[in-house]
Amino acid sequence: MSSASSTAPRLTVITGGTRGIGAAVARRLATEGHDLVLGYHADSAAAESTAADVRALGVRVACVGGDLTEDGAVEALFAAAADLGQVTGVVNNAGATYEFAPLTETPAASVRRTVDVNLTAAILVARAGVQAMSTRHGGTGGVIVNISSGAATLGSPGEYVHYAAAKAGVDTLTKGLGLEVADQGIRVVGVAPGLTETDLHARTGDPGRIDRMGPQIPLGRAGTADEVAESVAWLISDLAAYVTATTLRVTGGR
Repeated sequence: MSSASSTAPRLTVITGGTRGIGAAVARRLATEGHDLVLGYHADSAAAESTAADVRALGVRVACVGGDLTEDGAVEALFAAAADLGQVTGVVNNAGATYEFAPLTETPAASVRRTVDVNLTAAILVARAGVQAMSTRHGGTGGVIVNISSGAATLGSPGEYVHYAAAKAGVDTLTKGLGLEVADQGIRVVGVAPGLTETDLHARTGDPGRIDRMGPQIPLGRAGTADEVAESVAWLISDLAAYVTATTLRVTGGR
C-alpha cells in the first residue's frame, strides 16, 4: 500500500497550518474531504479564521498551538490527531526565517533557531508521522509532504544561507526517509516553493521583496500560496501513488 485509499477517511496533520502556504493547503485539502489537525505557533486569531474556513467546507478540524522546537509539542499535535482518528497524511510545513543578512552578520542564536524550526522540528514531525501511519507500527499507510524551499538549491547568498542549508536538509530528509519507509505503506515527498506571495517577507523585514524579485523569475512573477497548495494536494493524493523520495520544485523556473 503506497498511500491511504482515496475512498477511506482521510485525516491530515498540517504544521504551520493556519497562515500562508499552510492555510492554503488546509483549505485545498478540505475541499477533498480531509479532516485536519492544524498546528500553529502563536497566532490564535489566524488559527480560528482558518479553522472556520475549513469547517465551512464540511470537515472536522482541531487546532493545536505550540512551539515545535519545545519538548512535547510534536507529541501534543499527534495526540490531538489520535482523538479524531487514524492519521493518513502529514504536511510538514512549519518554518520561518529570522534574518535577511550575510551569514557573517547573522547572530548565532538566529542560526540555531532557524535550523531548529526548519530542520530539527521537521525531522521530529516526520518521525511522529511514520510512527502514526506505518503499517509496521499498526497504521494504515499514508503520505508525508515536506515543505522545503527553492532556496535549498540556490543557496540564498547574502540573504539567508543558514535557512537555505536547513531546507537542503529537508530535501535530504525526503529522500532518505522516503526510501526507508517505502515498504511500510508510506510515501514521503517534498514541495519546494520559490518566491511566494505570503506575509513572510513583511514579517522578516523585507516587505518589498515580492515586487523587487518577481520580475526576475523566469515566469515573470511570484507564485501564490494556492498554487503551492495544488501541488501538495496532487502529491498527497492517489494520483501520485508512484511518486516518493523526491521533491517537486514550484519555483516559476528559478
